[in-house]
Amino acid sequence: MENRKILKKTNKFIATLLIVVLAASMRLFPHPPNFAPIAGISLFSGAKLNKKQAFLIPLSVMFISDIFLGFHSTMLYVYLSFVLIVFIGIFVKKRLNFHSLVIASLTSSVLFYFITNFGVWASTSLYPKTLNGLLQSYIIAIPFFKNTIVSDLLYTGSLFYGYQLIEYLVKRFVFVKNNVK
Repeated sequence: MENRKILKKTNKFIATLLIVVLAASMRLFPHPPNFAPIAGISLFSGAKLNKKQAFLIPLSVMFISDIFLGFHSTMLYVYLSFVLIVFIGIFVKKRLNFHSLVIASLTSSVLFYFITNFGVWASTSLYPKTLNGLLQSYIIAIPFFKNTIVSDLLYTGSLFYGYQLIEYLVKRFVFVKNNVK
């Protein structure tokens, strides 16, 4: 029985590590603006990991990749968005199904859009500090929002269902190899 628990924890760790490393590496490769895996990683972390890891993984991925990509004045808003998206993942943890993942992903996209574009308006000189300037920052960001929605849905689905596939394959390989029943 103890072997089964150890193998199950190992199985979860390997599957999680593979999924997160693959998704995180995507941020460093050339991609369209706002087409990145971090919201999916944040949702996945919130739903599948303990609370400490759930927050640590997406923020670490962001920070490490930002070392290579560059830091900017809106980082606080971007990181805050991903912290809130982890909370969405924690919220859907007990009701994981296709429908809840789609809603969580779309909610994450909208949250990211509103918080980060507010951040661009508030912390840069791109827009006047008026209601009109704020609205302008949201309107100009609409093309990026489309990419955010598509990538969040794609990466969320890939992470959750990829995790299930890897977990299944690792379980079959480890349990068959070790003859554990």
